[in-house]
Amino acid sequence: MKRTLLTLALLLVVSAQAQTVNPNAKIDPKNNKVSNPVVEKPKAKLMTRDELRTCLNMQEANSKEAEAIKVEQTSYKSNAEKLRAEKAELEVGEAALSKQAAETKAEREAILKSHETLAAEAPKLEKAELKARNDAYQARANAFTPLVEALTATQNAQIVKRKAFSDKVDQLDAQFKALEPRTEAHFDAMDAWKAQCSKKDYDANDEIAIKKEKEKAKAAAAAASAAGK
Repeated sequence: MKRTLLTLALLLVVSAQAQTVNPNAKIDPKNNKVSNPVVEKPKAKLMTRDELRTCLNMQEANSKEAEAIKVEQTSYKSNAEKLRAEKAELEVGEAALSKQAAETKAEREAILKSHETLAAEAPKLEKAELKARNDAYQARANAFTPLVEALTATQNAQIVKRKAFSDKVDQLDAQFKALEPRTEAHFDAMDAWKAQCSKKDYDANDEIAIKKEKEKAKAAAAAASAAGK
């Protein structure tokens, strides 16, 4: 009941306000009655030319920065893809190095075992057989040296590759860390433009004049650059 009474009271107030005479309404001189009340809308406040120039400069700077960030993002993605491929290649090299190291170690152990066996059996062997087995042992031992050298070369090459890959990872990480705050700053600049310039009226003639100023400035800069060369 109270809610109904309150609603009725509001309706009465609104009705009373609707019947109030508009002091700005036009008067019919014949009957001195209000006819078709007209309320003029206030004129929208236009930005000054300086304000418009600032907004256009902000818009231009934001557009250029958006393009620059897009280029940087593309570069980051490209570098990341290259690193993924390089990582796969590096892992293949690591696997090959591990296999080579295992084979070299196995050959070393086999040579040592062969030497132990020869030393143990030497007293029982005929001179000719001893010489033949000893010669075979020496040949195998001599052949082991190039294996060690090859393994060392592979290890050194892999160390260089690891270092180069690690440096590229650091560079990619630095690129990302620089891109993140730059993107955030761009979003802030866009928000600032929206707050300061969006949905505000301006004189089209001011825009034309400002664009002419910019074209004139660019032409002057181009001429100065050409003269400097």
